[in-house]
Amino acid sequence: MAINDLYTDGLAKGWKIRDASTLTNDETLEADVVIVGSGAGGGTAAEILSAAGLSVLMLEEGGLYTSRDFKALDEFSSYSKLYQEAAGRATSDGAIPILQGRAVGGTTLVNWTTSIRTPKPTLEYWARDFGLKGSAADEMAPWFAKMEERLGIAPWAAEPNANNAVLRDGCDKLGLHWKTIPRNVRGCWNLGYCGLGCPVNAKQSMLVTTIPAALDRGMTLVHHARADRLQFAGGRVNGLTVQALDADTRHPTGITLNVRAKHYVLAGGAINTPALLLRSKAPDPHQRIGQRTCVHPVNASLAVFDREIDGFHGAPQSIYSDHFLWPEDGGIGYKLEVPPLQPMLASSVLARYGDALAQDMAQLPNTNVLIALMRDGFHEQSAGGRVRIDDSGQPVFDYDVHEPLWNALRHAFVQMAEIQFAAGAKSVRPAHIDAEPYASMDEARAAIAALPMRKHRAGLVTAHLMGGCAMGEDRQRCVIDSRGRHHETENLSIFDGSMFPSSIGANPQLTIYGFVSRNATALAEALAPAAKAAA
Repeated sequence: MAINDLYTDGLAKGWKIRDASTLTNDETLEADVVIVGSGAGGGTAAEILSAAGLSVLMLEEGGLYTSRDFKALDEFSSYSKLYQEAAGRATSDGAIPILQGRAVGGTTLVNWTTSIRTPKPTLEYWARDFGLKGSAADEMAPWFAKMEERLGIAPWAAEPNANNAVLRDGCDKLGLHWKTIPRNVRGCWNLGYCGLGCPVNAKQSMLVTTIPAALDRGMTLVHHARADRLQFAGGRVNGLTVQALDADTRHPTGITLNVRAKHYVLAGGAINTPALLLRSKAPDPHQRIGQRTCVHPVNASLAVFDREIDGFHGAPQSIYSDHFLWPEDGGIGYKLEVPPLQPMLASSVLARYGDALAQDMAQLPNTNVLIALMRDGFHEQSAGGRVRIDDSGQPVFDYDVHEPLWNALRHAFVQMAEIQFAAGAKSVRPAHIDAEPYASMDEARAAIAALPMRKHRAGLVTAHLMGGCAMGEDRQRCVIDSRGRHHETENLSIFDGSMFPSSIGANPQLTIYGFVSRNATALAEALAPAAKAAA
């Protein structure tokens, strides 16, 4: 079945899309609003602002890839083209790899479609500790509902694949909470390649939804374009310098774009947005930019079954458990989910090398993996990390793991093993360089208690970046106000994951959609009358 390429059709009808790598001269570009970044925040804002009649310019440092470019199980090509630093981004000490999108559509292009509303306790924490207004669960519900309808978000109706069924069945046997995951898909073929770009346009990413809608309304999209520096003066942004990147999006070509806009929206993500502000020496009287940058540190547990699991096939995430997310003792909780197991991704999770890795890979068809997403940023000893810039102005992310977080990670190893054994696993091994396969829960529990919990021994990873430009009315703790407007700069907004004061305790996609839908609507109402008057 042939899949129409939206962008081939769009260009034929006049969409304004430019590849900065092909430019041969410097240029000046102007718009009512410039949006830096094309992911969940940038894409949502683009649709809303263009619908208000504003001229919009969107900048994306990655390339434009569409359904015809996404090849099933071509992991090497997908990771090198569609992810930050060719999927090599990590914390400054290399202890936590970071999976983050870098192409038109941002991380929405490559995420696993999990779309969960912000937990009520998280919203209450933000309101109480950061002065975030108008964001209680009942106040946000209409905005979440709006974006759920827009993006086809609904609980996955098909039977979970065998990989996700392990989490469901193990929780059932143990009497633990589990629930079906809502996914942003329409007409999904259940292929399982979501992390490599959807080849059938079923995933309702920004690439196939809001960005085409904005292009239909006259938005200009420039890709291979890296935002370098904002110019600040008199309490305003007066310009943005943009570097054209080469075809591989690795190096500047030497061509510069000078951008002028009435309003500037930053939506480059929780590492790139703080880095851009720091490079630009943005007003920051309380030194908050880049601080409290949070992740969901993730550990994993590997189980081998007598039956086939084939975790590479089918919806990558369809079952989750919040049973351990909000512990009664107030400690660090975690969410349980399942990752897909394409070979290249799986090999990085298995935490082994040489003959041991080869043996693990031979058992991959019978292997299940559970992951635990730690809830970071809610406790004094787990208050996120820091984004800074190096001497060349590039982002660096420092992140430490303190004892309470290590304790939660150890606890998660035990609970995941218990669920896997309950679901029928014949052996379980924590993703830890010192662990071995364990044939019983008693053996696993004793071994996990003795594992050294430290960086580069326990396997950690993250795909969720939040914070660094906290949102709220407390100006001493927050960079932007409750509507995403910069506290010190009149014509600057931040609409991405960096706006959250902590991690979320859920996959961040829908939280970004909901908050940006609300905040971009308020911005459009403020800017549209001025734009009409100027016209």
